[in-house]
Amino acid sequence: MKHLELSFGGGISTVTLNRPEVRNAFNDEVIAELTAVFIELGKRQEVRCIVLAANGTAFCAGADLNWMKRMADYTRDENVADAGALAEMLRVVYACPKPTIAKVQGDVYAGGTGLVAACDIAVSVDSAGYCLSEVKLGLIPATISPYVIRAMGARAAHRYFLTAERFDAAEALRIGFVHEVVTATELDVRVGELAKTLVNAGPEAIRLCKMLVQDVAHHEITPSLIQMTVEGIADIRVSPEGREGVQSFLQKRKPNWLQSV
Repeated sequence: MKHLELSFGGGISTVTLNRPEVRNAFNDEVIAELTAVFIELGKRQEVRCIVLAANGTAFCAGADLNWMKRMADYTRDENVADAGALAEMLRVVYACPKPTIAKVQGDVYAGGTGLVAACDIAVSVDSAGYCLSEVKLGLIPATISPYVIRAMGARAAHRYFLTAERFDAAEALRIGFVHEVVTATELDVRVGELAKTLVNAGPEAIRLCKMLVQDVAHHEITPSLIQMTVEGIADIRVSPEGREGVQSFLQKRKPNWLQSV
């Protein structure tokens, strides 16, 4: 990988954005690399959790300036293809069968907020700043909007999409965009604790829980939705992992999925 660093240990894979000289802004190459690596890690049985991190002072500053210069002369069809690649990257991160944690060590701007929002859990350093700056350039945060609006809610999105105001980590926490805010010295430890919690859970249960949230959120509670949940719990109860989990709890022993980590 040219723009990413990868590490693995204890069932946890860390994907680190490594373009600190441009504040980890992304271009078409970064988008392609992130898409490929999340697809690959999602398939690996030994990977039980993915941490998305970054080197340098910023987590992600959005689009790379040189990439934006190239896009300035794109036709509409070329823009559709370009935006489609970014949309696919975000979809792949969001739909990854492994649980994901955004480890936010610095500022997050524009498209970078999409990366944070696409992860299941987000932990931010208290000094990080956030900004959805697109309207200042006469643009809109369209591609990232499905994920950012899910994360912060429509009411907060109305304000921060329209004003392009910078907001701090405390505000990101208040509106639900991130789950926790910690100091810089606490960030590694807290993310490590959360990752270990995810690794300790049943891997199939984790995968199905991600799907459950995505399937149930914002949907009307209908008989068909209720039936889906009934069948979901019945299926997992009779699955090998479900049976092993219950038996290990009753027998006061570790479940077999912890033997591989």
